[in-house]
Amino acid sequence: MDLQILIRRSGDVTILDLQGKLTVGVGHDLLNSHLRKLVASGSAMLVLNLEDVTQVDSSGICVIVRTFVTLRRSGGSLKLLHPRGRVRMVLDVTRLAEVIPTFEDETQALASFREATRSAPGAAEG
Repeated sequence: MDLQILIRRSGDVTILDLQGKLTVGVGHDLLNSHLRKLVASGSAMLVLNLEDVTQVDSSGICVIVRTFVTLRRSGGSLKLLHPRGRVRMVLDVTRLAEVIPTFEDETQALASFREATRSAPGAAEG
């Protein structure tokens, strides 16, 4: 199955629900296009929901890493949600799950953005 993407928002966070294969070709191009548009339009907090992704290859990993680095440099953040099976294995083998915050619970992933904002230098003390 080619990659399908559903984009939704929760407050200031944009969540991309991915389904299918994140591999070279259509899947890679589609996700890359969506992520570039979101970042260019000012979306700084993104979650990639990988629960229904069945396969990821080096091109898919490249898109994820590039987006993570781009957002981090501009003060934003990328989080991963629900990696399963082979996708989880790839993230573990490449150690990306140790670098890119990865969550099993969407509520915790969303809360982590608020925690990061509160602990950021210059954030208002409450």
